Amino acid sequence: MWNPWRENLKDTPKESLNWRLWYGVFVFGLMGAARGIDEGLIGTTATLDPFIKKFGLEDPNKTKHEKAELLSNITSMVQMGSILGALVAFYLTDKIGRLWAVRLLCCLWVFGIGIFLGSASTGNLGMVYAGRFIAGIGIGQTTVVAPTYLAETAPRAIRGLCVCAFAGSVYLGIMLAYFASWGSSIHISDKTDAQWLVPNSMHLMFAGIIFTLSFFSKESPRWLIKVGRHEEALKNLSVLRQLPPDHPYVTTEILDINDQLNREREATMGTSWLGPIRELFSSKANLYRIQLSIFSQLLSQWSGANSITIYAPEYFEMMGTTGQNEKLFATAIFGVVKLVSSLLCAFVLIDYIGRKRALSSGITLQLISMLYMAIFLFVDKNVGGEGVPQSPAMKHAAMGAIVMIYFSGFGWALGWNSIQYLINSEIYPLRLRALGGSIAMTFHFVNQYGNSKAVPLMFIGMTHGGTMLFFSLVTAIGLLWVWFFLPETTGKSLEAMDELFNLPWYLIGRKGAEMTRGHGGLSEVLDVEGEKAAEVHVEEKSGPAQRHENVEQRV
Repeated sequence: MWNPWRENLKDTPKESLNWRLWYGVFVFGLMGAARGIDEGLIGTTATLDPFIKKFGLEDPNKTKHEKAELLSNITSMVQMGSILGALVAFYLTDKIGRLWAVRLLCCLWVFGIGIFLGSASTGNLGMVYAGRFIAGIGIGQTTVVAPTYLAETAPRAIRGLCVCAFAGSVYLGIMLAYFASWGSSIHISDKTDAQWLVPNSMHLMFAGIIFTLSFFSKESPRWLIKVGRHEEALKNLSVLRQLPPDHPYVTTEILDINDQLNREREATMGTSWLGPIRELFSSKANLYRIQLSIFSQLLSQWSGANSITIYAPEYFEMMGTTGQNEKLFATAIFGVVKLVSSLLCAFVLIDYIGRKRALSSGITLQLISMLYMAIFLFVDKNVGGEGVPQSPAMKHAAMGAIVMIYFSGFGWALGWNSIQYLINSEIYPLRLRALGGSIAMTFHFVNQYGNSKAVPLMFIGMTHGGTMLFFSLVTAIGLLWVWFFLPETTGKSLEAMDELFNLPWYLIGRKGAEMTRGHGGLSEVLDVEGEKAAEVHVEEKSGPAQRHENVEQRV
């Protein structure tokens, strides 16, 4: 039977792939649905008649520009709150731990959505803004807490798979949100606010599930070591790997973490709380990491795929799909395509063909799709117009444009969607991981906010074809950036990244993986020497301390 992970897992004890690991992946991966549910619901909610009438989205006294501004304000308020959430996430994640950070963000998420839903009884637009902003503070933290925890607890051979569970859950949330809105538009009367309140209650369900399940998860051993709780860290790692504390696989992983943390502490000894921030911007290696974080967010968010996710019904209408139910149904199928493609990427491609190849393939597919849509909209300027006849050729071209929306979703899920979370959870050393992740996700939400605010106005000012051409150009630039700057990190331990980023900047992206093969942490050195776990064991009478010594001597 074909197994895409066989080569990567050859040095990983089979006990490590146990239910404890997958439980943590499920709980923290499920947090991706927080973003997905909001992105899927708010765009479709804004097309439902009760919501439109309640908050004046089709007010005849408003100009087209004012309507676009109102829609963008409602949809982008979660992104604005998420900017603050991502900024504070690094402090909370490092201060109170990964698990308590999860519980806190779930409370903020529920509180904010409660205010948003309460606006139905008053029609108060201020409550919509306030509730979505507060919910955004909680949702924004998920993008730092979850990838950090997943990267820290996953065996390095399947780290890509585990972190991509978060990215995949984004599309689980999107798909469920799309179908919820479509179903409510069919089965709930458009004379009642329940048509948009019922699907939006999904926020409360998911937040409650994640909050409850977090009490049965194990805290990250890497964070426990960082705060000096070494015995608990060893115990948790032993439970997560389902191996005894003195097993060489557990021992070398603990030694790797301690070794890196000790080196970081020596380098920053005597510095204030500003030390990590100063350290992040004071070395060429860390500046390169920051560059990867910023440009991965900038180029991904302005490639246009996220605007299609939020404003999917408008995009389908733009390509010729008419009728409210038809647009929502096409949008729901779009959610299925994105979910399936993200799962394909997570379970097969990201660790099998590597981060760089998966991303390049996804961007290429996305670029072809965006260019087709741009050309189509430039040629057929009357598509979707009432009473405007289309030739058979134009009808086929319009169908092709609709198909290209689905292809762009597949390319996004295969490429940028996975990498924008994965790469930022891998490249930073332990001391800077939460801070680096916060900076990356702050830029993520700043750009997502700008994108969701700008797109309705871009459609008016630049025309639909011009907007799609702009997204195509950004996507093309992203493909060049990936080829030159993005390093291949597949199969490297988190503690082995320093060697990669100590190379000259112009070699990291193109030659880094080849030049650092066999370098890094203790566990990677053992792999290169061809050591097997059983061979590292000494006689049964030897204790854990002796085994520690033996591992150190072998390295």
